[in-house]
Amino acid sequence: MTAWSCLVTGAGGFLGQRIIQLLMQEEGPGQESTSRTLGTKQDTHLGNPSKYFLITCLITLCSHRCADKDQGDIVGRRHLDAQCLRKACQGISVVIHTAAIIDILGISQRDHHECTRLLLEACIQASVPVFIYTSSVAVAAPNSYKEIIQNGHEEEHHGTTWTAPYPYSKKLAEKAVLAANGSTLKNGGTLWTCSLRPMYIYGEGSPVLSHLVVETLRNNGILRGVGKHSEVNPVYVGNVAWAHILASRSLRDPKKAASIGGQFYYISDDTPHQSYDDLNYNLTKKWGFQPDSRQSLPLSLMYWLAFLLEAMSVFLSPIYKYQPPFDRYLLTLTNSVYTFSYKKAQRDLGYKSLNTWEEAKEKTVEWIGSLVEKHK
Repeated sequence: MTAWSCLVTGAGGFLGQRIIQLLMQEEGPGQESTSRTLGTKQDTHLGNPSKYFLITCLITLCSHRCADKDQGDIVGRRHLDAQCLRKACQGISVVIHTAAIIDILGISQRDHHECTRLLLEACIQASVPVFIYTSSVAVAAPNSYKEIIQNGHEEEHHGTTWTAPYPYSKKLAEKAVLAANGSTLKNGGTLWTCSLRPMYIYGEGSPVLSHLVVETLRNNGILRGVGKHSEVNPVYVGNVAWAHILASRSLRDPKKAASIGGQFYYISDDTPHQSYDDLNYNLTKKWGFQPDSRQSLPLSLMYWLAFLLEAMSVFLSPIYKYQPPFDRYLLTLTNSVYTFSYKKAQRDLGYKSLNTWEEAKEKTVEWIGSLVEKHK
């Protein structure tokens, strides 16, 4: 491997920060890597002589190569600045696109797909040969809380049927990424793309776990039940980041790129299969948190209640923007049985967990302890 450079979108986010940390370790004998992140107007130096730029996953896209007045929008809340994206991609070898809003109820269906499409076009115009997309298991499942998927794999061709904003926008974006594989670059080269579909990601810095801790402290240490009927295989953030590094290595290898390009991969690890409620308890019980022992409503009744809340939202929309506290998609997502195997990633990318379940749990538990201390 010779000198190469990488642009990471969403580098300030939960997963993006871990990818940057691993990219910093990619410089070995005979090779040099440069990472660029987009989003603040100031350059940030992270121990590397090259300059770092920041693409945030929320609002501003502002590169050192763009004038300070040129502000784009990676998610698309105001407008999508294709020119700024093209400038940001100049001289880049690999784009890792992690930027997204993890908001099940809130993001526009158009935004994420459109910004991904523009970023792909920028890569073609700037002759960036490798594009790695951070997708989600949500593009595959679950479609119904009555459906059971255990150790699913890529050949089964699972696909979401939901039109809820998050899974739908991620599905469209992934489709665009995989369809772009094999495109001819402006310099005559070939664009190689792949998509990674991680399970629910946990670990230090998780905004979901951070919110859970604050909420539970306010509730006198009682964990709110979110998915006791589920069975999932969560994945540690450090292992997901590692999968992105391995995908980058593989697509930069001329001997592997043609077979890996255009493929998607489920990313999990050896974290035990468990419910979301059990995972939350396993990660917080050291700090005295307890599960809610109260009887919950039957799932079927909750599903119909969600339908009524959604109908109310539509009915009130001409005069009032009502956001239901939950909907049918969220109930299905958190109360279904769906687990997936990472064997294809192991075979094609050489993927193997950097962190065991015990190591991941210990790191996450200690981080949660720091949050408990901070918010007491």
